[in-house]
Amino acid sequence: QVQLVESGGGLVQTGDSLRLSCAVSGRTINTLAMAWFRQAPGKERDFVAAIKSSGGTSYDTNSAKGRFTISRDRGKNMLYLQMNSLKPEDTAVYYCAVTTGSPITSSLWVASTFEYWGQGTQVTVAS
Repeated sequence: QVQLVESGGGLVQTGDSLRLSCAVSGRTINTLAMAWFRQAPGKERDFVAAIKSSGGTSYDTNSAKGRFTISRDRGKNMLYLQMNSLKPEDTAVYYCAVTTGSPITSSLWVASTFEYWGQGTQVTVAS
Protein backbone atom coordinates (compact mmCIF):
# COMPACT_ATOMS: atom_id res chain seq x y z
CA GLN A 1 0.00 0.00 0.00
CA VAL A 2 1.41 3.34 -1.04
CA GLN A 3 0.94 6.27 1.32
CA LEU A 4 1.51 9.92 0.51
CA VAL A 5 1.87 12.82 2.92
CA GLU A 6 2.13 16.38 1.61
CA SER A 7 3.61 19.32 3.47
CA GLY A 8 4.92 22.80 2.83
CA GLY A 9 1.73 24.73 2.11
CA GLY A 10 0.88 28.01 3.76
CA LEU A 11 -0.12 31.64 3.38
CA VAL A 12 2.19 33.73 1.23
CA GLN A 13 2.14 37.04 -0.64
CA THR A 14 1.96 37.55 -4.38
CA GLY A 15 5.39 36.97 -5.90
CA ASP A 16 6.61 34.70 -3.10
CA SER A 17 7.87 31.15 -3.45
CA LEU A 18 6.93 27.89 -1.76
CA ARG A 19 8.23 24.35 -1.98
CA LEU A 20 5.74 21.58 -1.48
CA SER A 21 6.94 18.16 -0.41
CA CYS A 22 5.34 14.74 -0.66
CA ALA A 23 6.70 11.87 1.39
CA VAL A 24 6.08 8.52 -0.28
CA SER A 25 6.04 5.26 1.67
CA GLY A 26 5.23 1.69 0.76
CA ARG A 27 7.05 1.67 -2.55
CA THR A 28 10.22 3.11 -4.03
CA ILE A 29 9.50 6.11 -6.23
CA ASN A 30 11.96 4.79 -8.83
CA THR A 31 9.09 2.80 -10.35
CA LEU A 32 6.32 5.37 -9.95
CA ALA A 33 4.91 8.09 -12.13
CA MET A 34 4.03 10.99 -9.86
CA ALA A 35 2.16 14.24 -10.19
CA TRP A 36 0.84 17.33 -8.49
CA PHE A 37 -2.78 18.40 -8.90
CA ARG A 38 -4.61 21.29 -7.32
CA GLN A 39 -8.20 22.07 -6.48
CA ALA A 40 -9.59 25.53 -5.82
CA PRO A 41 -12.92 25.97 -3.99
CA GLY A 42 -15.83 25.07 -6.23
CA LYS A 43 -13.59 23.87 -9.05
CA GLU A 44 -12.38 20.57 -10.41
CA ARG A 45 -9.07 19.03 -9.52
CA ASP A 46 -6.58 20.25 -12.12
CA PHE A 47 -3.25 18.92 -13.32
CA VAL A 48 -0.18 20.96 -12.42
CA ALA A 49 2.94 18.89 -13.13
CA ALA A 50 4.10 15.30 -13.42
CA ILE A 51 7.27 13.27 -13.49
CA LYS A 52 7.57 9.83 -15.01
CA SER A 53 9.60 6.98 -13.55
CA SER A 54 12.11 7.74 -16.32
CA GLY A 55 12.48 11.29 -15.01
CA GLY A 56 10.65 12.96 -17.87
CA THR A 57 8.48 15.87 -16.81
CA SER A 58 5.27 17.47 -17.99
CA TYR A 59 3.67 20.74 -16.95
CA ASP A 60 0.34 22.41 -17.37
CA THR A 61 1.07 25.15 -19.85
CA ASN A 62 -1.30 27.71 -18.41
CA SER A 63 -0.65 27.40 -14.71
CA ALA A 64 2.78 25.94 -14.10
CA LYS A 65 5.14 26.12 -17.03
CA GLY A 66 7.92 28.60 -16.38
CA ARG A 67 7.07 29.12 -12.70
CA PHE A 68 6.83 25.67 -11.15
CA THR A 69 9.36 22.85 -11.10
CA ILE A 70 8.61 19.26 -10.20
CA SER A 71 11.44 17.13 -8.88
CA ARG A 72 12.11 14.02 -6.86
CA ASP A 73 14.73 12.72 -4.47
CA ARG A 74 14.99 8.98 -4.99
CA GLY A 75 17.24 8.56 -1.96
CA LYS A 76 14.63 10.13 0.31
CA ASN A 77 11.60 8.81 -1.60
CA MET A 78 10.28 12.35 -1.86
CA LEU A 79 8.44 14.37 -4.49
CA TYR A 80 8.67 18.15 -4.61
CA LEU A 81 6.99 21.09 -6.29
CA GLN A 82 8.94 24.35 -6.29
CA MET A 83 6.56 27.21 -6.94
CA ASN A 84 7.89 30.67 -7.78
CA SER A 85 6.22 33.97 -8.60
CA LEU A 86 3.03 32.87 -6.92
CA LYS A 87 -0.23 34.55 -7.86
CA PRO A 88 -3.61 34.71 -6.07
CA GLU A 89 -5.02 32.36 -8.70
CA ASP A 90 -2.59 29.69 -7.47
CA THR A 91 -4.61 29.49 -4.27
CA ALA A 92 -5.81 25.90 -3.91
CA VAL A 93 -5.35 22.64 -2.10
CA TYR A 94 -2.40 20.87 -3.70
CA TYR A 95 -2.36 17.08 -3.90
CA CYS A 96 0.39 14.68 -4.81
CA ALA A 97 -0.58 11.54 -6.64
CA VAL A 98 1.21 8.42 -7.86
CA THR A 99 0.52 5.52 -10.16
CA THR A 100 2.30 2.19 -10.36
CA GLY A 101 1.54 2.07 -14.07
CA SER A 102 3.53 3.55 -16.96
CA PRO A 103 1.13 6.05 -18.47
CA ILE A 104 1.76 7.97 -21.65
CA THR A 105 2.34 11.67 -21.19
CA SER A 106 -1.22 12.77 -21.96
CA SER A 107 -2.58 10.35 -19.37
CA LEU A 108 -0.52 12.06 -16.70
CA TRP A 109 -2.78 15.09 -17.05
CA VAL A 110 -5.85 13.12 -15.92
CA ALA A 111 -6.60 12.57 -12.24
CA SER A 112 -8.16 9.15 -12.81
CA THR A 113 -4.76 7.81 -13.97
CA PHE A 114 -3.48 7.90 -10.40
CA GLU A 115 -4.37 5.27 -7.80
CA TYR A 116 -2.88 6.89 -4.72
CA TRP A 117 -3.41 10.37 -3.36
CA GLY A 118 -2.26 12.41 -0.42
CA GLN A 119 -4.54 14.37 1.86
CA GLY A 120 -3.57 17.71 0.32
CA THR A 121 -1.85 20.86 1.56
CA GLN A 122 -3.42 24.31 1.40
CA VAL A 123 -1.65 27.08 -0.49
CA THR A 124 -3.08 30.57 -0.12
CA VAL A 125 -1.60 33.49 -2.02
CA ALA A 126 -2.67 36.91 -0.80
CA SER A 127 -2.83 39.85 -3.20
